[in-house]
Amino acid sequence: MTQDPPPRAGAKEWIALAVLSLPAMLVIMDLTVLHLAVPHLSADLSPTASQLLWITDIYGFLIAGFLITMGSLGDRIGRRRLLLIGAAGFGLASVLSAYATSAEMLIAARALMGIAGATLMPSTLSLIRNMFHDDRQRTTAISLWMMSFMVGGSIGPLVGGVLLEAFWWGSVFLVGVPVMVLLLVAGPFLLPEYRDPVAGRLDLLSAVLLLAAVLPVIYGVKKLAEDGFGWLLVASLVVGVGFAVLFVRRQRSLDDPLIDMELFRNRAFGATLGVMTTATFAMMGLNLLVMQYLQLVHGLSPFRAGLWVLPMTGAMMLGMILVPLLASRVRPGRLIAGGLLVSAAGVGLMTQVGGSSGFGVLITGTCVMAAGFTPPAALGTDLVISAAPPSKAGAASAASETSNEFGGALGLAILGSVGTAVYRSGMSSSSDLSGLDASAAEAAGDTLAGAVAVAAALPDGAALLTTAQDAFTDGLRVTAVVAAAIVLVGAVLAAVLLRRVGVSGAEVAPQPTTVEAVAP
Repeated sequence: MTQDPPPRAGAKEWIALAVLSLPAMLVIMDLTVLHLAVPHLSADLSPTASQLLWITDIYGFLIAGFLITMGSLGDRIGRRRLLLIGAAGFGLASVLSAYATSAEMLIAARALMGIAGATLMPSTLSLIRNMFHDDRQRTTAISLWMMSFMVGGSIGPLVGGVLLEAFWWGSVFLVGVPVMVLLLVAGPFLLPEYRDPVAGRLDLLSAVLLLAAVLPVIYGVKKLAEDGFGWLLVASLVVGVGFAVLFVRRQRSLDDPLIDMELFRNRAFGATLGVMTTATFAMMGLNLLVMQYLQLVHGLSPFRAGLWVLPMTGAMMLGMILVPLLASRVRPGRLIAGGLLVSAAGVGLMTQVGGSSGFGVLITGTCVMAAGFTPPAALGTDLVISAAPPSKAGAASAASETSNEFGGALGLAILGSVGTAVYRSGMSSSSDLSGLDASAAEAAGDTLAGAVAVAAALPDGAALLTTAQDAFTDGLRVTAVVAAAIVLVGAVLAAVLLRRVGVSGAEVAPQPTTVEAVAP
């Protein structure tokens, strides 16, 4: 008896996908636009140094800390319901942020935005799982959904720059309000509702343990990126890992856990999460250095540097269009491994960047790197949510997003630290620092931004600036070597661990070898 093919999505589902892609794009935009607004809001609200850190960090911290909890909550109360509640909360928090009259009010509003934002990503992805049952259509839908993230990350600084030139700093937060209103109006008509009919109550202790595990680890990784290795980093990681162990032990003891630990035994789930984390690690870490290179070595403004990110975005969008076509002919493991090999080649090009003459090589390398990352991004996400039962799609979607959060944070911290270490090593032996006073020498030897500021204040700072730019370029090249090695490891893992995984997330049995009997 042949099994009926899964139903195919129609026009309603594709229109709903477009609506779902908008909030996903805005969540990423709000991670980037604030950095442009910091000088303006600092002049208006006069936050302390500690308050400014909380303003910039608390949004991303709470998104990472609440993703799995919100994904599991959506499985229980309904994914559409949670999405609409989150959209209303996000819109309200955006207005509060825009019209904040004190640093404390802005911190509280950004915290609310982070909690609401954590409901949007797993809800949208799990709803896509419910709307697109055909494997090829679902891969295409997730590729288009992932494209919204790339667009949001690329146009965020551009949109923020335009708004800040025309309006006050709060305007950058109001971009999302019309989109959330559209989602609240169209969502009940376009989006299906789904929840696990046999789900139990949300275990609040698990949610607290997860938050206590994620936040210290993210904070520790951030401290590594900012200050290097230190006791605060170690303490944060120890606390976070300790709570993570308690969280895992509690999940194993519950009949209805926040996330089923048995999912990680499935290669399409656990191995794919590892590969996706590896890919995000390399890309996010390198992007940090690339943006600094464009602005501090080539002297581009933030807006012009943002424009030069658009070719990379175009390469990723092209890749997202090609992935569904290739996925119908090539197994996911091979396609993901092949994409990572392409990325490694792009990262390898970046090792050839040389001072101010490496602009074209750098842009070409980032485009090749970005195009190669599209198979693990799109197919990896598809495999993760397909490997989980439909009733657990919310938690699985949240796990996918959490792995990206951790991969990005680790990449920024570790690869950023590698580049900084090489820069400081190169500057420590430079004779250009010998004639400076102690504070100026420390600033120039610590970061390229510090060296640019010191050189600008000197009557003849050209030699110092050239030395600092060369040291930073050396750091970029060494970081690219490390990143290329990590990407190659990810490619090997994908080729080996995912070699028998089909596009639906299920393992494909190897073809049996038949041996014909030979008559004597």
